[in-house]
Amino acid sequence: MTFGWGYLLSGVIFGAVIAVPALLYRTRTLNAVAAFWTAYVITRPLGASFADWMGVSHERGGLALGTGPVTAAWAVLIVGLVTYLAVNRADAEPGGR
Repeated sequence: MTFGWGYLLSGVIFGAVIAVPALLYRTRTLNAVAAFWTAYVITRPLGASFADWMGVSHERGGLALGTGPVTAAWAVLIVGLVTYLAVNRADAEPGGR
């Protein structure tokens, strides 16, 4: 089943949808576990929509960067961010390990 939205619009919509559990958690409507797992499940179609948009041909509504370069660029970015957080500990709570 498809809605015919295309890759970019789908990514934008999933980007808005992933904000819903965060908002519900902040308003104490949704507990932390449910908010986490809801957002976690949404990350798959969110990432796939944007990756497909960047990788597929212009004819299919994409940027035509190719799936290999897109995968490599995202892998480098993710490894870089994880390394930064591991070294800098910017995400660690004060007094934590």
